[in-house]
Amino acid sequence: MKKNGPPGRSARVFRKIRLYVIIYLFLLALGLNSYAIQRRALLKNAGQLGDSLAASYAAEERNNLTVYETLLSFGTLNLDRLMEEENWTQERKESWLQQYFRRVLAVVGQDRVDPYAAVNGRIVAANPWEGDTDYDYRQTEWYRMAEEAEGGVVFTDVYTDVIYNRPVLTAAQKCMTDDVVIAFNIFPENFQFESDNPSLPENGSFYLCDKNGMLIWYDTNLRGHSREEIQDYVSGLLERAERGELEAYDASVRSPDNDRRAVYYHEMSNGWQVVLTVPYETLLSGLEQFTLVFFIVMAACLAAIVVTAWRDIRLNAQIERTNETIRVLGNSYYALYRVDCRRETYEMIKGSDYVRSRIPQTGNYEQLRQVMGEVIEKDVYREFMESFSLESIRRLVKNRVKDFGGDFRRIFGDSYHWINVRVLFDESLLPEEAVLCFREVDQEKKQQFEERRLLENALENSRNSEKTKQAFFSNMSHDMRTPLNAVISLSELALSNIGDPEKTKDYLEKIRFSGRQLLELVNDILDMSRLEQGKVVLDYQEFSLEKSIADITAAFRLQAQQEEKRFTVDMDIRDVWILGDSFRLSQILNNLLSNAFKFTSAGDEIALQVKQFESTGSAKYQFIIRDTGIGMSEEFLPHLFEPYARETRFSSQKITGTGLGMPIVKNLVTQMSGEIHVESSLGKGTVFTLTVPFQAEREKTAASAGRADEEAGGKETFSLEGRRVLLAEDNLINMEIATEILTMHGVEVIPAEDGAKAVKAFQESAPFSIDAILMDMQMPHMDGCEAAKRIRALHRPDSGVPIIAVTANAFTEDIAATSKAGMDAHISKPIDFNILCRTLESLIGQKK
Repeated sequence: MKKNGPPGRSARVFRKIRLYVIIYLFLLALGLNSYAIQRRALLKNAGQLGDSLAASYAAEERNNLTVYETLLSFGTLNLDRLMEEENWTQERKESWLQQYFRRVLAVVGQDRVDPYAAVNGRIVAANPWEGDTDYDYRQTEWYRMAEEAEGGVVFTDVYTDVIYNRPVLTAAQKCMTDDVVIAFNIFPENFQFESDNPSLPENGSFYLCDKNGMLIWYDTNLRGHSREEIQDYVSGLLERAERGELEAYDASVRSPDNDRRAVYYHEMSNGWQVVLTVPYETLLSGLEQFTLVFFIVMAACLAAIVVTAWRDIRLNAQIERTNETIRVLGNSYYALYRVDCRRETYEMIKGSDYVRSRIPQTGNYEQLRQVMGEVIEKDVYREFMESFSLESIRRLVKNRVKDFGGDFRRIFGDSYHWINVRVLFDESLLPEEAVLCFREVDQEKKQQFEERRLLENALENSRNSEKTKQAFFSNMSHDMRTPLNAVISLSELALSNIGDPEKTKDYLEKIRFSGRQLLELVNDILDMSRLEQGKVVLDYQEFSLEKSIADITAAFRLQAQQEEKRFTVDMDIRDVWILGDSFRLSQILNNLLSNAFKFTSAGDEIALQVKQFESTGSAKYQFIIRDTGIGMSEEFLPHLFEPYARETRFSSQKITGTGLGMPIVKNLVTQMSGEIHVESSLGKGTVFTLTVPFQAEREKTAASAGRADEEAGGKETFSLEGRRVLLAEDNLINMEIATEILTMHGVEVIPAEDGAKAVKAFQESAPFSIDAILMDMQMPHMDGCEAAKRIRALHRPDSGVPIIAVTANAFTEDIAATSKAGMDAHISKPIDFNILCRTLESLIGQKK
């Protein structure tokens, strides 16, 4: 089915979004234009106001100068009047001037001006000058300006006075009747104004300059700047104003504080200039509220547009996904018919080629049913016609059965295919309407048949496995009862013949053999169970392969002598020390050698050969176990490594075993990344070839060779005689056995029934009075691991006493737990007392 594309729902959604965007952009443009208009109006109004303020401040400054003009005019007029009345002497002129100066200073202030006068070639000053006789006042600017003014008041620009060596400006006026000029030196920093702080706009600055641009007085919010820096700033403003750069309404400058400012200026009648600067932030403060409201409104509009657009897009996506899902579901059916039970008609939504060639798009439902019946398998024709009749569909709709149908076979061309037919009803349809759907399910049906076949096979395999396990338990019942019966019966015989040492010894030897046989059966069952559960983890440690082989074969050499068999060991290895799991390697070789001894007779040969091969990244070691025993049949060899499998052709009644030894070997070899192969034939014997990679510790091998020679030459004979051993064991029989054996070797045993008593006994003993501790793991009150931790934590010089775990917990994680608790060695129950004694000798000898 071809998918419908735009224009459609998506096009309508995008048109709607485009309309939203256009409206938003129109509002944004309208807002920005309003902002620009208001900004322009504010700046123009501010420009007019600023010019008015500058002119107002200039007028105010002009009024301030009137004070000095009035004082000067008062002095010159009075002096002219007095000179007209009588002929004054020079002394009387100077005396009157001094009195006049005192009155001026009283009016203006002592520190604001320095009054003086030029009288007939001499300087008369309120504050006498040093060197005034050498001062040529006739060359000064104030004197020349006063002469030229012909009785008018003049103000000089700011200049550096030679007497005070500081910036001053001078106001002067010449008398009309005599050669007298009265002058005031005015210090800019003390310039007299009617108001010390003109009413400036917020953060505005005021500058008063002479006609050359030199600062006379200023009031500014610029802080941290010297007068020289401000002078440079103001000079730059005046230069830009002179060039006409500040004429525009939005002209601005950057202040020394880097804020943007508008500049307004006015030139006074005497050439002085008034400059006013106002921050743009102050001028445009009226726009802040408008801008805030504008951006809030625009943000809200944008958010509304985004939410609306997102909602429309998501809704459209959901509708599209629904439509796609419906199309996909529709495509899974090769025929769809909408049935109207009330009018007894059908509408063909989708039909097969055969049906479309026979009937029209719409028509009577009975006609459709007859055509469908023509291609249905004859065996189900009657059932199909009844199940999908109008009466049946009406009943389904009335009972609100929303899904009804089944599978049948329909002919397509020359072959039959499985078809699934469904009658679907939903409240969204008109009353008494239903949809009839046909889908080809040939592959699904075939898969169902295949799954059913596999299920039946699995059930059969499960039954066979159950039979195998029943056979195993039947064998185990026999194999385990045999040694148990032997132990019990031989124990009774031994008790009955206590007075006969020979018979008693024979019974005890047989009891020991039966017990070891039973232990082997139990160990195999436990190991296989752990292997099946994936709980076996290899413990990689450095060990001497040569020593490990010697330990493994020691017991078999003795067995070979007793059974009159020939047992040889041949080793051809260069690297003695390797990194691997010595315990699992020993388990594999013990299994293979045990089988070799089990299936050979007196006079047969058993051989173990160990070789080393070089390999990339590691060394490979090959172990070949060869025997000349009874061998295995070709039929049994493929089942050798299957659980519970045993060769029963020969000697089946005399040879015991679980049938788990070889599966355990195979699993361990695979975990060690090794390979195992077997060759065997009946009557000729068996050869097992085991190849396992190990990491060779070459430096350790070289170093150990020298140490071995030294140890061999310097080793002293060690004895357990007189040693004291703390034995923690909660089982009384095990306690008695261990105590008896250790006492036979001259050891003094200190018994403890649980871990807590063992810790207490060690605490109460004298330091170094206990040579070793034998610790059971599972005990009441306190287990062995906790007891070992507490002993190691004691503040005693002998807290490092050797501790050996003697327990029935023989798995790797148990050994790891004892090592973590601080124990030095681990020996499994039932105890091999030869190993126990050698371990005690080794640990006590090391401490010594």
